[in-house]
Amino acid sequence: MIVRIMGEGQLDVASDDLSALNALDNQLELAIESGDETKFRAALHTLLDSVRKVGRPLAEDSLEPSELILPPADSDMEEVRAMLGDEGLIPE
Repeated sequence: MIVRIMGEGQLDVASDDLSALNALDNQLELAIESGDETKFRAALHTLLDSVRKVGRPLAEDSLEPSELILPPADSDMEEVRAMLGDEGLIPE
């Protein structure tokens, strides 16, 4: 699955890694629902760091369509809330 982290580029993430990333996405959603900025910031960074760790970066000139778009690390809670779909940032 091709994932774009806004402002950073695209990564190819294996489907085997999606369930672990989805669990982190759920933690991010819970932090947003609670309105806890500290938990939100930690959950967002953990999710993005995990995507970077398991994903294989694509070349900068790659034209692959992104299947998922994730917010940049400096996003605020409202920006991320606006990006959430019915299944979070990473659908199951």
